[in-house]
Amino acid sequence: MGGPSAEREVSLDTGRACAAALREYGYTSVIEVDAGPDLYAVLTDAKPDVVLNCLHGRWGEDGCVQGMLEWLQIPYTHSGVLASAVAMDKQRSKDIFRAAGLPVVESVLVAADDVRSGHVMAPPYVVKPNNEGSSVGVYLVSDENNGPPQLDADMPQTVMVETFAPGRELTTSVIGDRALTVTDIITTGWYDYDAKYKEGGSSHVVPADVPQEIFDLCMAYAVRAHEALGCRGVSRTDFRWDEARGADGLILLETNTQPGMTSTSLTPEQAQATGMSFAELCHWMVEDASCAR
Repeated sequence: MGGPSAEREVSLDTGRACAAALREYGYTSVIEVDAGPDLYAVLTDAKPDVVLNCLHGRWGEDGCVQGMLEWLQIPYTHSGVLASAVAMDKQRSKDIFRAAGLPVVESVLVAADDVRSGHVMAPPYVVKPNNEGSSVGVYLVSDENNGPPQLDADMPQTVMVETFAPGRELTTSVIGDRALTVTDIITTGWYDYDAKYKEGGSSHVVPADVPQEIFDLCMAYAVRAHEALGCRGVSRTDFRWDEARGADGLILLETNTQPGMTSTSLTPEQAQATGMSFAELCHWMVEDASCAR
């Protein structure tokens, strides 16, 4: 847990919550490891039976740690090297979704300086890093009259710009080969990092009060996205739905291969709604762990 990514604090929360849940379930030897430069040595000394990967963002969710665990031959949770790397790359994962017949919006990779100097597509559009999660560094450009976004200096040199998809925020988790349910995420503004992780930042309707057709499509699309990327274990796929366009208004945004497991997280909430406690979910992930994922 932890690690050096922009999502370090959320990862620490996820790790603490999962460790407590495993102890509650009955595991007697649970070691919490804050992933640093000495991670290889720490794991070599600890010789764990299984690694429950609670890292989020770059290095922990993009295939890097997965490759090290494969080298050490330590069974681990969630997706393997390739699926993790591809899912973390938003543009490449969109290419895969598009090839699988899943609905996505148009997007391009451009230099951040070009985005700062002028509109690279007609507003409204969204600017985001191509390989971060949890809505880190996301900019919504809603009106041409406002001018181009002034991206922070720490944004990567190349960013993704995508057409803004209006509507409601829906999400579906997949565990193994089955979708759990659909959540409708209610916010007063943009569903950004604070809305995801701060208390009161958003509210969730589980199961989502949407037409059965839309509910079923979210469930089916989430499984298809999970399979198209080659995911393993648990994943979560996010959608936007424009009610005025019916089924044509449902757009797949991205798939998260290591969903948050904090007190405000969506996947544990969905598991609970389907009769699986948080401790049981963590137990399932540990029992599902393997190498060569």
